[in-house]
Amino acid sequence: MTDPIRYVVIDDDLVDQLVLKEYVAAHPVLQAAGYFTDSSEGLLFAEVNEPDVVFLDIDMPGLTGLDLISRIKNKVPACVFITSHAEFALEGFRHSALDYILKPLTAERFALCVQRIREYQAIRKKAAAYEVLVEKESLVIKDGHSLIKLPQHDIIYLEAMQDYTKVVTEHKNYMTLATFAGLLERLPGKKFLRVHRSYAVAIHKVREQHADKLVCGTTAIPIGKTYRSAVAQMRF
Repeated sequence: MTDPIRYVVIDDDLVDQLVLKEYVAAHPVLQAAGYFTDSSEGLLFAEVNEPDVVFLDIDMPGLTGLDLISRIKNKVPACVFITSHAEFALEGFRHSALDYILKPLTAERFALCVQRIREYQAIRKKAAAYEVLVEKESLVIKDGHSLIKLPQHDIIYLEAMQDYTKVVTEHKNYMTLATFAGLLERLPGKKFLRVHRSYAVAIHKVREQHADKLVCGTTAIPIGKTYRSAVAQMRF
């Protein structure tokens, strides 16, 4: 049974709160802990009650969303921005936001966010038991008292999830406590390529190359603007 995800919403726009409530209703795993239009009141509540996730606007009177995340990110496992301001996305991610959604919010985009939150929650639950060692041709993942030797050739891509990394293969995903940047540094650069702030692909698994994405297996991996020049020079 999936553990409930307690959430808090801090957004000074009541209409946007109503839209979010409508989409939340489609995801019973989400349980409301509180809705706030005043950012200071929302901050105090989140600090005391420590919900699983906080949905934040950016531009609010008094404390902004960026002010809030800098205050609560050590107490709240996940923060998600839902905002009209695309220009703060990079700064939001620098503050360890789990997701950054542009308004108007849609049901489809919110569903993707909920899936990301659930995966992140699962990683946090399991990560304490996971360690990862990098060998010449494999990753050795420690799961409790067992050792899983995963050939590097089986890896399709890596996905960053704050302080954790998801290792994706054709048949199974592995959650590790290793940071994305730290794990990528230990993997051979000739085999893996970082293509986005949150993604690195196994070069031999790329089936299609487009201007803004790579198709690895059955998954489309976005190419970040910072990495497009380097990716364009590759021949997969």
